[in-house]
Amino acid sequence: MSYLPSPLRLQREAARRLASRRSTWLAIASTTVVGFIIVVVISGAPGFDRVRASFFSAHYAWSALPHVLTGLWLNLRVMLIAEVFVLIFGLLIAIIRTSKSPVLYPLRLIAALYTDIFRGLPLLLVLLLVGLGIPGLQLSWLPNSAVLLGTVSLILTYSAYVAEVIRAGIEAVNPAQRMAARALGFSQTQTQRFVILPQALRKVTPPLLNDLVSLQKDSGLISVLGAIDAIRAAGIETAQSFNFTPYLVAGALFVALTIPLTRFTDWLTKRQDRARQHQGQW
Repeated sequence: MSYLPSPLRLQREAARRLASRRSTWLAIASTTVVGFIIVVVISGAPGFDRVRASFFSAHYAWSALPHVLTGLWLNLRVMLIAEVFVLIFGLLIAIIRTSKSPVLYPLRLIAALYTDIFRGLPLLLVLLLVGLGIPGLQLSWLPNSAVLLGTVSLILTYSAYVAEVIRAGIEAVNPAQRMAARALGFSQTQTQRFVILPQALRKVTPPLLNDLVSLQKDSGLISVLGAIDAIRAAGIETAQSFNFTPYLVAGALFVALTIPLTRFTDWLTKRQDRARQHQGQW
């Protein structure tokens, strides 16, 4: 027998749709008014013409675009490589920190110190310490590439953040799940692999994606080490033309790069919320 909603529920859903449409129109109206006020205030500023010429020049935007795109390709490569290692190292650190074995206590202590240090250090400072400190050792077998050292700095910093996110997901799994798995004869490793981690990763997927969005943006900080990425390319173009439009071009490209993942994160979060609400109704 198929489920038929009651008349009361149909009435509530109709009222909810009406309220949603009303909220949408109010949001559109308020956004239009606020946008109009912002345009009037900015365009009426005394230095607006000078700012428009210095930051919104179509000529300099088109001339700088190929160079900035070439630099953005470097940012994309750094971001993709860093994301892979961040997820791997973050998962390993989270597993170590949530383990209960006395034998692994030294590793748990090292993992805790690692996360405390690299969550507390600003990324820019890590970039400078790694990018300037390692070449300063003058060891031939250590890399001196600004791109490689910048990628290592991103991995060191974001692995600490991702590890804490995954650790929170592991600890959020109901302990009864672990006990049930052990009662069924699963070993500790099997319980962690087949029962705990799948649930934990599903819980923390939205915050993990938010960390990856931040990593996408922060990949532009490798320019402080001299790597010719999008920001450094924009700076070179600005130094040649004394026009700041290339910086806006780089900013627009970074925004275009992060928006898809941001929207996907929002969609996934709403989907999980609806699933929890649906489960609660039944």
